[in-house]
Order: sequence, then structure tokens, then C-alpha cells
Amino acid sequence: MKTIKGPAIFLAQFADDIAPYNSLDSICKWVSSLGYKGIQIPTWDKRLFDLDLAGESKTYCDEINGMVSDHGLEITELSTHLQGQLVAVHPAFDTMFDAFAPDDVKGNPKARTEWAKKQVMLAGTASKHLDLKAHATFSGSFIWHTFYPWPQRPKGLVELSFKELADRWLPILDHFDECGTDICYEIHPGEDLHDGISYERFLDQVNQHPRACILYDPSHFILQQLDYLQYIDHYHERIKAFHVKDAEFNPTGKQGLYGGYTNWVGRAARFRSPGDGQIDFQGIFSKLSAYGFDGWAVMEWECCIKSPEQGAKEGAPFIQKHIIEVTNKVFDDFAGEEADEDQLRNLIGI
Repeated sequence: MKTIKGPAIFLAQFADDIAPYNSLDSICKWVSSLGYKGIQIPTWDKRLFDLDLAGESKTYCDEINGMVSDHGLEITELSTHLQGQLVAVHPAFDTMFDAFAPDDVKGNPKARTEWAKKQVMLAGTASKHLDLKAHATFSGSFIWHTFYPWPQRPKGLVELSFKELADRWLPILDHFDECGTDICYEIHPGEDLHDGISYERFLDQVNQHPRACILYDPSHFILQQLDYLQYIDHYHERIKAFHVKDAEFNPTGKQGLYGGYTNWVGRAARFRSPGDGQIDFQGIFSKLSAYGFDGWAVMEWECCIKSPEQGAKEGAPFIQKHIIEVTNKVFDDFAGEEADEDQLRNLIGI
């Protein structure tokens, strides 16, 4: 068993052109004042982090670590969610996902894919420079649009798609192995890795690669009506990162999981700030602690009702309240006694 580290916060949803959200130094000062001990850094936002420089310069990474440390914080992971998404994109989504890419590769899917792969590779090198053991990302997707099979999926489509996905990720996984860092795929609707079965398909294609790990976020499981506690039982050995994000599912006679194209506030399945939804975080923290999860509890704010400022303010004490300081004692040891083999044999009648 291990005590989970935290509280930490993912900075992606807070970055802005307005202080204190417009630089890493000022945002660190802000989150430290709220009681956080760690930060997960998005690598696509140069207001906070220069990934190209971090992949080339350990000196730059040392300076970043020093700045973060000066605020009493640690970097938990780097994130390439947006770049990882672009490793695999179905053509139907090209125009929308081009928004995540630099201008010089927009409208050119092949160039965009190569740019995305190089970006994630840079994040592996930067993670090595920063001495980080886990990295957060998305897998991307070729066949998410076929998850509800109508028209029927042609035979072999799933197998071919996962083989191609694996071919794109295997060199990246090998690079992260050289860097000593796990790639933690956020198992997420919209990605080809969106539940346990799809993750296992991917593992089979990448030969059970030891660096192909999981970012566990229960909010995406309650929206799928998947048993998010049992998921930990199945995959705890692969869970190397953890987002504390809440959600709720309130189906009606008019809508269920798919939401009828309504906005987030009007959906039956929607994200909430930690503590405002339906997720059993006490159960999650208990299971992760018992299984020896050796990582950080990172608050990700995505709420359709509450402001990000209030969510951030409430997130640190919420996580702290749920962190379990694991025991090194057995509670009934006081009632035990030493026994010899003769006594033990006598107790079982032999």
C-alpha cells in the first residue's frame, strides 16, 4: 500500500492571457496559495511551457523545475493531450482537429501526424530532463465514429485500425522507454482507447508494451455507465496517473447517454467539479491506495455549472480530505501472540 501524493492540479483549463493565469510563475504562485502541492503542465501552451526548448535543453528544464520548486510545488506530469489526439485522426474530423495544429501543417493530415508524433517524442525527452516518471496524453482515433455499429462495421475494420494505431505509437512508446517514462493514455470517449476492452486491444497490438499505461479518470466511465471501481481491480498495475474529476448521469424520458446534441448544462451525462457529482471518490482513493498507486491525485476542472476559480479553490481541500495515510500496522496486532509449530499443529488437530 502507498499514500497517494497530492493535491495537484491540471493547468490546461486555467491558462489565460489575464494574470495570474498567463505565465507559469504567476499561475504557480496562485495554485500554491490554494494549497496544491503539484501541477500537471499542458505542453501546447507556450505561455506556460516551451516544449520545443524543453526537448532540447536540460538547462531550461532545470530552470522550470527550480521555478516550480520555489513555489513549494512539484511537476506531476507533462501533458500532450492535444498533440496525442493528432497522432491518429479520421478524415471526417480533419477540419475540427486542425485547430490543435500549427498553421504550417493545417490542411495536410500527413504532415500534421508527423508533427504530432514528434511533439509527443519531445515530451518524452523533456520528461527525462525533468525526471518525470509518467506522462499524460490521448491515443487519437480512427474508428470512434463507428462505436455504434450502424451501418455495420466491415469485417476487419477494427483489427486494421488498431494495427495502424499501434504502428504509430510503438516508436513513441520505445522512445519513452528509453527516457524512463510511462505514457498514460487518458481512457476517454472520442479516443479509440475509451474503455477496458479497447485498451486491451491496443495492448495486444503493441505487444503488451510496459510503457503503455493508463491515466485513470472516473468521470469518463460514469458517463459510459462503466463500473469505475472494478476498472481499478482489472487495470491497477497499469494505472500510473489519476485525474480527480467528477460527473453525473441523470437520464430522463427524453435523453440518455447520447444527450440529444444538447450543450453540457442540458445533458443527462455531464461533468461536475469534484464533490458535486455522483462519483465515489472515497472508494477510488481506498482502492488505489490499497493497490499501491505511486502517483499524484490531480484535480481537473471541467464543470458546466461552477466557475473554474471556485472549482480550483475547493479542489485542494477535497483531494486532501480523500488522501489516505496508509497504515504500517495491523489494527488487531495488540491481541496476537507468538506461537510455535507444536501449538499450530494442535490448533488444526494434527
